[in-house]
Amino acid sequence: MGEDGGVLGRVMAKLVDTKQKWAREGRLLTGEQAPPAQRLPPGQREVRNWPVLDLGIQPEVGRANWKLEVEGLVENPMVLDFDAFMALPQVEAKSDIHCVTQWSRFDNTWNGVATRELLARAKPLPGARFVIQTSYDGYTTNLPLADFAGEDVLLAHRWEGQDITREHGGPVRLVLPRLYFWKSAKWLTKLSFVAEDSPGFWEVRGYHMRGDPWKEERYG
Repeated sequence: MGEDGGVLGRVMAKLVDTKQKWAREGRLLTGEQAPPAQRLPPGQREVRNWPVLDLGIQPEVGRANWKLEVEGLVENPMVLDFDAFMALPQVEAKSDIHCVTQWSRFDNTWNGVATRELLARAKPLPGARFVIQTSYDGYTTNLPLADFAGEDVLLAHRWEGQDITREHGGPVRLVLPRLYFWKSAKWLTKLSFVAEDSPGFWEVRGYHMRGDPWKEERYG
């Protein structure tokens, strides 16, 4: 995340310290595992609202200046502006989401571009095994390519029939239902295809490299 020397920077530092302490202490862990057929993963509770979680930074990115760069080990690197993104085939999908802070929200309806559609155009090279997401605020998180390419994964720009708001990562964010939601970057601006796994913002601070909710992979 970006840095700030004032009040915002101190708030960010306090929040990060708290989350790191959770990782050290194994906070929220139940020690249970469950099959994905069990809708609510271990240690989670269902909510009806959509909680806002960030580090106090919500970058202002309008559709007019939003861009997505696809780079690294791909045959066809590209940079998409919002019009080019919207010209790609669009899908609607319904999925549950699970936050590492213990809440889950069921039956979210999303509109966007399936990651498989993007992959078909970018054509990852044989050596590409992981994807690093980068957000407009500097946030990063890593994913196995196999998870990124899941049939229910998309780059979403609408939620419940409305444009995704700034606070929830608009104009475009990743939605990857099978992993904890910190793996679905808000304010997405870059996808880097790489051969070796590399920890992102939370992963270097004690969080799991993959983050499967049913295995309770909250921390590494």
